[in-house]
Amino acid sequence: MSTSITRRTAAAALGLATALVLAACSNPDDGGTTEVAATPGSKTKINISPDQNRITTDKVDSIAAEVPEKIRKRGTLEIVDSSGSAAPLTFYATDNKTVIGVEPDLASLVADVLGLKPHINTVSWENIFVGLDSAKYDVGFSNITVTEERKEKYDFATYREDNLAFEAKKGSGLKVTGPEDVAGRTVAVGSGTNQEKLLIEWSKENEKAGRKPVNIKYYQNDSDTYLALQSGRIDLYLGPNPTAAYHAATTGKTEVVGTYSGAGSTLQGLIAATTKKDSGLVKPLADALNHVIDNGTYAKVLQRWGLSDEAVTKAEINPPGLPKTNK
Repeated sequence: MSTSITRRTAAAALGLATALVLAACSNPDDGGTTEVAATPGSKTKINISPDQNRITTDKVDSIAAEVPEKIRKRGTLEIVDSSGSAAPLTFYATDNKTVIGVEPDLASLVADVLGLKPHINTVSWENIFVGLDSAKYDVGFSNITVTEERKEKYDFATYREDNLAFEAKKGSGLKVTGPEDVAGRTVAVGSGTNQEKLLIEWSKENEKAGRKPVNIKYYQNDSDTYLALQSGRIDLYLGPNPTAAYHAATTGKTEVVGTYSGAGSTLQGLIAATTKKDSGLVKPLADALNHVIDNGTYAKVLQRWGLSDEAVTKAEINPPGLPKTNK
């Protein structure tokens, strides 16, 4: 077992210490910003206006030369991201039309290294993979978790840790530390996500142990999910930890009551740039990511969005992911 895998395994226990700490809420008088803190005692303001002034870096000719010729000639990197509003990952600025967040920032930074103009396409979650399959899009930057099942069709270049969170109505008194804590509970989750896979596995574990299964619910969008949470129609919502922590801090209506690795109890989940398998793009993507990790611009982007705790030290190609059967 490699050192990196051992490190991720050791870090994957329930109650992950990497849960984001977010504080305060948006202030309409300060130009459209939200104050957050990636670590206790250290705060930063997130710019949520359409004037992003993204962090940039220079083209690296040797890495750009690795890009498949068809993409080089086109001159653009066709990036696909989810259209759902999920701050601070991908969401709309205060003008309700400019797409902002850590995902488009990192995608643009990679495009800089490759000498390509970033073209961000926002679609529904399922259409990310449809578009990658048809080669309509080159790469997905959309909080996509590495899984063993997905590795059969896609190549991955990792760029962030993947941690999940259970979000409950504030003051619920709930605490999630294992499958038994969601037995008989009504829990919302996104369809086709690794969160759904984990929740289904937990429900099966509960049934095998003689406990009640999880009552899993699906909603079309986050606003419907949070309405259901506030009204008591669901007990919990399982989603990405960054979005849960951001939502809890900026609304004051919910709280994170448990965290979990996106790859299960034995492996630290990883988020990755996702391409169609054998497209020839995964190596230049990984090389570009490692370049921005080394030159410090990657760290600046994560700090900008309050996600420093989810940083990786190296971009890996197709590392171990969420098992097909998570036991």
